[in-house]
Amino acid sequence: MIRQFTPNWFAATMGTGILALALPQVPGVGASLHPVGEALWYFNIALFTLFAGLYTARWTMFGHEARRIFGHNIAETLWWIDVAMSLACGVAIPYLMFTRHEHSLDGMTAVWLLPVVAAEVAGASGGLLAPHLADAHHQFVVLATSYVLWAYSVPVAFGILAILILRMALHKLPHESMAASSWLALGPIGTGALGMLVLGSNAPAILAANGLGQIGAVAQGIGTIAGLLLWGFGLWWLALATLITIRYWRAGIPFNLGWWGYTFPLGVSTVATFKLGTTLQLGFFGIVGTVLTVALAAMWLLVGAKTVAGGWRGNLFVSPCIAQAN
Repeated sequence: MIRQFTPNWFAATMGTGILALALPQVPGVGASLHPVGEALWYFNIALFTLFAGLYTARWTMFGHEARRIFGHNIAETLWWIDVAMSLACGVAIPYLMFTRHEHSLDGMTAVWLLPVVAAEVAGASGGLLAPHLADAHHQFVVLATSYVLWAYSVPVAFGILAILILRMALHKLPHESMAASSWLALGPIGTGALGMLVLGSNAPAILAANGLGQIGAVAQGIGTIAGLLLWGFGLWWLALATLITIRYWRAGIPFNLGWWGYTFPLGVSTVATFKLGTTLQLGFFGIVGTVLTVALAAMWLLVGAKTVAGGWRGNLFVSPCIAQAN
């Protein structure tokens, strides 16, 4: 099990974590669901710790094999580590794709988005972190860095999305094993919307505390409009991904860990929807967010059950880099 343990398993922690964040935001019943979300959050910490231990053990015991994958205040400190890793990931992996890997347009999937999305996720989390820092200057530095991270990621992701649309128009849908990848596009769209909304809502107070109060309202307005526009684009992709998924499921597709790709992108879009509702004071977004939360919870239960069953049987512990080497 340790030898075959791959980073794919961490997708389960992403899907579980975003569900834990979405549940307390459901209008009307959020307070009742808060203990459930909190329990899921602690469960997710345990899950992440387990997976991190297994993956560390793989590097310790089978480091020569694990290495092949590369051919193919404490909160603030951890956030800066995340920033450094996301910046490196956003450049290093595309560089390896450009210089060492072999790719073709017909083999492209939305998985190409994953390296560049890390930076905007760090940017959105920075917007959540900044108001809780004690020092006003630190708040400003984190806020400014978060905007840079957003710009570092989102335009590149949209460039990849444009190529992805061309790829599907010319070469049709990817192989059934990549069925869940159609939902990955919601990740940068939803995170981009959430990031602008969160940064915009916290910008006025932070900027005012640093002598830049005159641009605080501008940042808030830009954040709201940008979040709404990105949400609209995400709505188009949500409809498209739903139709693509129905087509795949009607044909029958085998389960793999890639199915966790159905959860996190949907979850971050759900959280962005709730944030739009509170920002614009429109009940419509609360209703849509509730529907998305129900869908997210159902998908999490389905994929979680299949993951436990597959893990128990052992057929999910397959490392592609070892298989290719053999």
